[in-house]
Amino acid sequence: MASLMKSSLTLLSLLLLTSALHAEVKLSKVFTPHMVLQRGMAVPVWGTAAPGEKVDVSFAGQTKSATADDKGAWRVTLDSLKASAEPRTLTIGSQKIDDVLVGDVWVGSGQSNMDMVVSSYTKDDPVLDAASKQSYPHLRLLRKDANAIWEQATPETNPRFSALLFSFGFALQKEIDVPVGLMVGAVGGTPSGFWLSEEMYRSDAACAEAVKKFAPTYDHAALLAKYETDKAKYEADLAAWKPLAEAAKKEGKPAPRGPRAPQLPGKPGETNGGKVGQLFELYVRPYVGYGIKGVLWDQGESRTNIVGVDQVTLMGALIGGWRKAWAQGDFPFLYVQKPSGGGCAFDYSQPMNRLAEKFAALPKTIPNIPDREYSHVAFEQIMKYPNTHMVISSDLGNGIHPPNKSGYGARAVQVAQAVAYDKGNEYLGPQLASHSTAGGKVTLKFKHTGKGLAFKNGDKLQGFMIAGADKKFVWADASIEGNSVVVSSKDVPQPAAVRYAWSSAFQWANLFNQDGLPAQPFRTDAW
Repeated sequence: MASLMKSSLTLLSLLLLTSALHAEVKLSKVFTPHMVLQRGMAVPVWGTAAPGEKVDVSFAGQTKSATADDKGAWRVTLDSLKASAEPRTLTIGSQKIDDVLVGDVWVGSGQSNMDMVVSSYTKDDPVLDAASKQSYPHLRLLRKDANAIWEQATPETNPRFSALLFSFGFALQKEIDVPVGLMVGAVGGTPSGFWLSEEMYRSDAACAEAVKKFAPTYDHAALLAKYETDKAKYEADLAAWKPLAEAAKKEGKPAPRGPRAPQLPGKPGETNGGKVGQLFELYVRPYVGYGIKGVLWDQGESRTNIVGVDQVTLMGALIGGWRKAWAQGDFPFLYVQKPSGGGCAFDYSQPMNRLAEKFAALPKTIPNIPDREYSHVAFEQIMKYPNTHMVISSDLGNGIHPPNKSGYGARAVQVAQAVAYDKGNEYLGPQLASHSTAGGKVTLKFKHTGKGLAFKNGDKLQGFMIAGADKKFVWADASIEGNSVVVSSKDVPQPAAVRYAWSSAFQWANLFNQDGLPAQPFRTDAW
């Protein structure tokens, strides 16, 4: 009897131990019901379990197994899957994840223009408002919240999701007719330096070279001295403000705006506050490795926050670093052009262009671009990185937070169709390819001419400025000849340079391709 009881207790202990071991099998937070798995590629699935435990993963007729390592981590890779809108079950051990679709997954990241939700824009965007009130059975959403799960896109869930990424997603899903999953990780008012890991930044040769060149021009000691002066003034202002705030509180009135604390200046290569990678680790790291089609990025107003490293250089480190971390090749990286808006539109009757700047006459004074780092010209340079593509925004309406989010999403779909889905459509406006000078005229040749060059608005092509060796620019006469534009001026008999739309806002520049996409600012000089 004692022997039988002892055997029973031993068996019960083994059963409890086995149950405990299996109960420890956990999945990464990105694997929940209603998820979308990426089609056309090997699909990673991962999580944790008891060290040494075998984990079986089954989906769509295939089963893969893995054994948890000494730290409890396990990972399997499912064979390439075909797109399917059939709700199926992903089984991991004894766990079942229902309503799993297969299609394309896009990650959205950046600052406020990616972070702000649908409900913030429906009042000013009738297209987005109408779309948000519909259900999309084959569109799935994963918000950045720590406890977020995949959700079906419904009138209840849509308003809480990123306005830009939703605008991109519902339009894309309609075009490609396969399930689409959207994963967002964005925070308003944040610099690009927070969105790549410390290792990505420190290992990037271009960033290191930028810091090396910048350091000799940077007087850190002088900035520290100014900081101490500003700090003393701030503390005095704060002391004066506190009794005013208390008095207002007692009277039931809003407190006056308080003084703003000065920011301690960083050293070359370091941040002006905050830590490199802090938001990447919180909001992107959990997604890393999940099968994706590509990324849509909207950030730039807050620059890099790394002393001596410009946005174009840091974006190279970020894009390359993300791709290395994901280990899925050079997936398409789409980014929204900054600054937002600033130019006129080809066709104002199109919903995406309804808030574009109205066409205007040429200004009397020849303009210039005062900020070379934060300009349309600078952001265009990010396209020098492989499979990286700009979403033109100059004709979509301006503002720090442009209200036409459905238009921005539709333009991003136009780019995605061309570069990620090989639809063959044009997705950029005319870009300068080369130029030559002869007989007092400059011939500008373009790429991305689409169906051909065109001007729209007004009675002539305009927006070109020309100068001789004296570097004094005047407005040029311009005409379209095939895929070229010929410019000249009677006041510049020997032209040395041409610029187009060389301003932070250029609603008076009207060169397009016949696909309706605007030419972007450029110059032939390096003055």
